[in-house]
Amino acid sequence: MISRITIDQVFDTARVEEVIGDFVQLKKSGSNFKGLSPFTDERTPSFMVSPVKQIWKDFSSGKGGNVVAFLMEHEHFSYPEAIRYLAKKYGIEIEETEQTDEEKEKASERESLYLVSEFAKDYFYHTLLHSEQGKAIGKTYFKERGFTDETIERFALGYSPDEWSAFTEHALKNSYQLSYLEKTGLTIVKGEKQFDRFKGRVMFPILSMSGRVLGFGGRILTNDKKAAKYLNSPESDIYHKSKVLYGIYHAKQTIAKEDNCYLVEGYTDVIQMYQRGIKNVVSSSGTALTPEQIRLINRLTKNVTLLFDGDAAGLRASLRGVDLILEQGMNVKICTFPEGEDPDTFAKGNSLEEVTLYLEENAQDFINFKASLLAREAANDPIKKAETIRDMVTSISKIPDVIKQEVYIKECGRIMDISEEVLFSTLAQMLEKEKRDAYKKAKQEVPQPMEVVSEPKATLEKVDVQYELERKIIELLLLYGHIEEDFEDLILEATEDGSINFKPEKVKSKVFEKVYLDLQEDEIEFANDSFKELYFDIINTLNQQQEIKMESFVNELPPKSAEAVTHILMDDEKYQLAAWDRKEIYVKLKEYSISQMVMETILNLRRHFVNMKINELANTISEKEEVERRDVMQDVQDYNTLRMVLSEKLRRVV
Repeated sequence: MISRITIDQVFDTARVEEVIGDFVQLKKSGSNFKGLSPFTDERTPSFMVSPVKQIWKDFSSGKGGNVVAFLMEHEHFSYPEAIRYLAKKYGIEIEETEQTDEEKEKASERESLYLVSEFAKDYFYHTLLHSEQGKAIGKTYFKERGFTDETIERFALGYSPDEWSAFTEHALKNSYQLSYLEKTGLTIVKGEKQFDRFKGRVMFPILSMSGRVLGFGGRILTNDKKAAKYLNSPESDIYHKSKVLYGIYHAKQTIAKEDNCYLVEGYTDVIQMYQRGIKNVVSSSGTALTPEQIRLINRLTKNVTLLFDGDAAGLRASLRGVDLILEQGMNVKICTFPEGEDPDTFAKGNSLEEVTLYLEENAQDFINFKASLLAREAANDPIKKAETIRDMVTSISKIPDVIKQEVYIKECGRIMDISEEVLFSTLAQMLEKEKRDAYKKAKQEVPQPMEVVSEPKATLEKVDVQYELERKIIELLLLYGHIEEDFEDLILEATEDGSINFKPEKVKSKVFEKVYLDLQEDEIEFANDSFKELYFDIINTLNQQQEIKMESFVNELPPKSAEAVTHILMDDEKYQLAAWDRKEIYVKLKEYSISQMVMETILNLRRHFVNMKINELANTISEKEEVERRDVMQDVQDYNTLRMVLSEKLRRVV
């Protein structure tokens, strides 16, 4: 168990904008930060972070909370794992307890896969450094590549012994279940036999953006023609190769800082570049670039530079990834190395200054690079030249920004010596074809002609008046609960003619005291369970401390309540409510006084309950006997009178 003192220290130290900044590129927006949602595929930033309140809200998915909630949501951490992650990030000492066999068995399957993967990483690293085979084969290989001990440690490089089941037997002895070893792909099970997948290979752990071990890449060092040179972990619940970039954990901060990401092909390319000092570099690990991988980069930067081998045979095929990057609204540059060189060898053979200068001078905008590459292939062949131009316009058509499209069309015309009118016409044809194709696809999904289908009627979502009013009360308490205000209280009295009226009376009170006493007097209870629990938490806090320190208050709430508070506070910053008066909910603008907002909300809530009572009585009239019916009708009349008085008072407040 982690002590409460340690948890408090973690919350006091951790900054939500710093932690989320490791996963999402944030830009200043007033007193807050904004970025693209890490939970949905969006082009316009709707993800907000409040440094003042130490909370975040993703308006595209509706998720929100504090710094721990983000890690639990984004990285699928458990609560203790999120605390441990933050403690490690901020250098806070934390008391770790050894897991018992029983605790390991109780762990969820997903967490068990992470535990097994972490154990394997440590085992391979230890084997590399301390076993005779590891030092003689594995470490020698890494040293020949020029990797330092510091680099080997940083990337947790390792070695899997050239034995059939060395790792599997070691894991089983340490109480790790065979089923999890098989599900991670570390162990292959055939009948009653079990053997190691990565037998006799140097190991490259593949980490998530937060540093969790997802899987492994293993390189064989023998000349066995039957075995694949590189072998990756198979797909599992925690490892999806299309959604992972090798090196992203080590590169993320520099990518955001430099506002650029270098994309290479292999593990050693990443490591060698990083060791040389180019730290904003990642790899797709030998797989074709996917939209999910691109979106991973897009959270951190809009700028990608593709680094290719000088003599890469599949360079044209690799260029297909350019269109995928452009579709995400990102900027693409391409750089190739001299013939016979790749990022690994070039970084190894040159100084940081030389590598940096080379990248700056040789990175070309995608349109210039594609033009020069395809033009060389076309030579003086007019047909091939036409295909080349069409290929370039196809790439330009993927760009969502029309201004960028026009700039690139003009650049393409200049490079290829062709009129802009022809290029714009070709672009328009391509875009029109895309629309037609999308229309045909949509049309195939609708009913066939001559089939009579009634148009479904649009249903308007009914506003839950009580929910909105309860939410407003929580908001008022959170924002203004500690403030003292002058209130015009309403004393119920009967006039000489027997009618009901309210007598105004001025009182001075703190907002939370006024709300609490009025709701208690009317015996009003919250219908929403999460609001009910939150209401009493706020009242108790204000009663004891006289003011809510939002940062610590949110951190101490149960997850559901903390999420509700986050939504209320962040919605208050982003949205301004309008046209609610048509639904008889009069929400005051911020420039009005606090006392007016409080009174208006309480009066609205009272009127809501009066309306409910009138409807309830009206529904029972037909079931009553004559005498009882007259009594009920009199009650309805009295409540209607009360409603009129409340409405009149509301109009004066509003």
